Amino acid sequence: MTEHDMQNLIRIKLSELGYAVFRINSGKVRMADGRWFDTGVPKGFSDLIACKDGRIYFLEVKTERGKASPEQLNFLKQMHDKYGCSGGIVRSVEDAVRITGDRESSS
Repeated sequence: MTEHDMQNLIRIKLSELGYAVFRINSGKVRMADGRWFDTGVPKGFSDLIACKDGRIYFLEVKTERGKASPEQLNFLKQMHDKYGCSGGIVRSVEDAVRITGDRESSS
């Protein structure tokens, strides 16, 4: 399963559980005319943001073998340490449900 496929499954499940879930594209992309487009979020910004009941969760989606970059790990640490947000590396729908603390079964 690709990271993109996993992101979609997580988005669907968390939406079913009442979360607002947003996919964040980060980085720079070269446009057809040669100009660079910057997405405006810092390097390492998490793939998904889930919000529910006044809480925000940052989810960095990885495949079974995927490895988080130092920037991604730093971003998650900063969001937790400075702002009290929860989050982490998720490799499955179950990981995402566990991190968000939702008590409903992920199956």
